Amino acid sequence: MATILRDLSYRYQWLYDAISRVAAISVGGESRFRQLALQGLTIHSDTQVLDLCCGSGQSTQFLVKMSQNVTGLDASPKSLQRARQNVPEASYIEAFAENIPFTENSFDVVHTSAALHEMHTEQLRQILQEVYRVLKPGGVFTLVDFHAPNNPIFWTGVSVFLLLFETETAWELIKTDLPELLKEIGFKVEKTQLYAGGSLQVIQAKK
Repeated sequence: MATILRDLSYRYQWLYDAISRVAAISVGGESRFRQLALQGLTIHSDTQVLDLCCGSGQSTQFLVKMSQNVTGLDASPKSLQRARQNVPEASYIEAFAENIPFTENSFDVVHTSAALHEMHTEQLRQILQEVYRVLKPGGVFTLVDFHAPNNPIFWTGVSVFLLLFETETAWELIKTDLPELLKEIGFKVEKTQLYAGGSLQVIQAKK
């Protein structure tokens, strides 16, 4: 169930941006947070990149500096309108992540940032299967999202944040073994790294 603060943060861009900046302090700021999943990736100007659940283009802005072939996908028309204004260098498509409107083997890289925690378990599996389908053989899926903290000091902050701004799906995600789920679908998990006391996870998996 959504909270009032969550609804307000999605209605007003300035509030969402402020919350994002505060939440990202634990990893060195929002700019670093948005690039966590991109570290170690080889992306050239002709690399075909899909920014899945791109929102208002917070991560897309970094992807277009690396590739001239970036597509942002999101189900929210309002978010896409903002993304087109913020990052006009990318192309955009309105669609749901569990039904990606591209053919098999379309992308070299699929990226998503802080979006999978919005999905129920069955949706999550469908999305990961779709990502696998649209990736080229040898392509990489890279993501950053919540994880159950392994440092007890971070549990209070994470719990308060989830209670104020997220729904039950975020709690579902931190109970999910994402690397294992990716392996079940067929991915080869090549990198898993935790940040902020274990409260954030970065995973890079290859098709």
